[in-house]
Amino acid sequence: MVALQTPASPGLAVHIDGLSHAFHLDGEPLPVLDNVSLDVAPGEFVALLGPSGCGKSTLLRLVAGLEPADRGTLQGDGQAITGPDPSRVVVFQDPTLYPWRRVWDNVAVGLQAQGLLKTQRGRVDAALAKVHLSEFARAWPRQLSGGMAQRVALARALVNEPRLLILDEPLGKLDSLTRIAMQKELIELWQRQGYTALLVTHDVEEALLLANRIIVFSERPARVKAEIQVQRPYPRRRDDPYLVELRTGILASLGLADA
Repeated sequence: MVALQTPASPGLAVHIDGLSHAFHLDGEPLPVLDNVSLDVAPGEFVALLGPSGCGKSTLLRLVAGLEPADRGTLQGDGQAITGPDPSRVVVFQDPTLYPWRRVWDNVAVGLQAQGLLKTQRGRVDAALAKVHLSEFARAWPRQLSGGMAQRVALARALVNEPRLLILDEPLGKLDSLTRIAMQKELIELWQRQGYTALLVTHDVEEALLLANRIIVFSERPARVKAEIQVQRPYPRRRDDPYLVELRTGILASLGLADA
């Protein structure tokens, strides 16, 4: 089952046009993004692939509004993205849970910051239920496995009822079995909630299993090198010949044809 792409989708439409950005090191610019243009439809799941350090995570930070771009247009539902907003939530590779707060209180951080916790406590319980951690609401972060801690980070994002979920290699540090289970959970959450998802990953197979569309970037400064539509229903199988063929082509576009 593929999430419906309709105007009524709760997902955010993202428009990126001619986006360029550079870091400034010792007064010298280091170009990171070069004239990147990309449109993401409401409710779409898009994966970004490319060499390490090419600028993928920087693009996510700009979309999240964590810093301004040097040049270009960046919009959500036609409105300029000028700063962070609860409708655009980032899940990073590290869960970054507060060790002095129990699981429930970690998930509640966003609502607390917005002054909504007193009247909307039920959203915390609902978010924990979505990631199957209701029984661990009173646990401390140190008592969780790596996969459970990352599910808490997902719940902390979902409690804000985001329209855009920005995923910066959220499964990158998990063991292979936990990663497979979390991939399945990510797809199920996306299908149930209908938000737009933007994922950075270095795992070609993961991108093929999760995304409607894959964007392949060049070496830094990142430029869009290829765009692949993944025309398969969910759930997907790793041994699907269609996906295996796509994987071969993507690896070739990354200069890894012999991998």
